[in-house]
Amino acid sequence: MRKITYHITVVLVCFFMQESFAQEFDYKREINKLEISKKDVQQSEKEALKMAVIAINEQLKAGEITAEESKALKLEAAKKHALNIENRIAIIDAQISLLHTNKRYETIAEYRKSEAASKLQLGTLIDIATDDWRKKKKKLKYDRRTYSDFVFAFGFNNALIQGQSLNDTPYQIGGSRFFEMGWAWRKRVFKNTNFLRFNYGFSFQFNGLKPKNNTYFVLNDDGEVNLETFEFDLSKSKFRMDNLVFPMHFEIGSSKLHKTEHTIRYSLKHKFRFGFGGYGGVNLGARQKLKYISDGKRVKDKLKGGYNTNSFVYGLSAYAGFDGILFYMKYDLNPIFKNAAVEQRNISLGLRFDL
Repeated sequence: MRKITYHITVVLVCFFMQESFAQEFDYKREINKLEISKKDVQQSEKEALKMAVIAINEQLKAGEITAEESKALKLEAAKKHALNIENRIAIIDAQISLLHTNKRYETIAEYRKSEAASKLQLGTLIDIATDDWRKKKKKLKYDRRTYSDFVFAFGFNNALIQGQSLNDTPYQIGGSRFFEMGWAWRKRVFKNTNFLRFNYGFSFQFNGLKPKNNTYFVLNDDGEVNLETFEFDLSKSKFRMDNLVFPMHFEIGSSKLHKTEHTIRYSLKHKFRFGFGGYGGVNLGARQKLKYISDGKRVKDKLKGGYNTNSFVYGLSAYAGFDGILFYMKYDLNPIFKNAAVEQRNISLGLRFDL
């Protein structure tokens, strides 16, 4: 935004400077106008003095003042308007002097001859101003300790069920997926080394589970959520939880130092890095999609809410990789459902991109 404002300002300055150049050869006409205005000043002040004298004479005739007072008032009025003439003409003389001082061209031909040189001088001035602006900008960001990235992640999703392994999960491995996007800030912890960084930000997580064996989620009267067999053949059964979380990680890894007269930068390009930490946030909602055929018609049900999921989510996460391409894993420490007879915790594995 500041860069755009700067260039707009330069364009406006160029425009007005060109306008002023185009009008400089006409300065004599302006001087003539000012000389005429000096006469107008004298005439207007004389008229004002004349009206003041008439008013004083009226007061004398009405007996409001004496002859001595009348004479004193007229003398005072004469001094006042004489001083007005002197001061106003002095101002006009100063304007005329300024025009003489700043004159450049007396004819249009002279102006056109020097136009090319003026443009060259103006271009040099702009180059100097641009270089100065760049130096100041760099100086303000000499040591940049905090960077920000758009975070994008996706991969496989599933649930670890108490007393079972992932081999026994009732959810499809390939069909259950997660998606995450957000914004993260990466700050260097120590002043003179970039080996340790602190990453923090916010993300939206979308965790999906796809049940096997024609089952779907049902909330029972006792508040428990169980998988039950659907009455029709399901072509699709998918459950999704949407979360807003605030991840925090410590990140370690080497980096390359780039140092110049104006900047100091640490680059992670082609460097390995490893981050570990966790996240906490809230569950924004849960929904289930069912597709099946009933009485020869295709039916699509979208069921929102009412699955007794935990309102707060928190867990552990880690990533590792090169540049902005990272392997990513996260695990919810909170159970997916409240009051569940068998606790289930969401787990995800995939790729993360820091763009």
